[in-house]
Amino acid sequence: MPVYEFECKCGHVFEDLVPMGTEEAKCPHCKREMAKKIMSSCTFELKGGGWYADGYASTKK
Repeated sequence: MPVYEFECKCGHVFEDLVPMGTEEAKCPHCKREMAKKIMSSCTFELKGGGWYADGYASTKK
């Protein structure tokens, strides 16, 4: 199960481990509002010269 980020109408933002396809989760802060799933920022970062620098795009055989 993936971890998704949710934001409640009360302003509380939290993460929850829920099944895929879940659009709403119960807010742990106010306990009554249904929080909506939001888009999180990604921490994935590519560094270095890239795959092309490793010879994958080379035309040499």
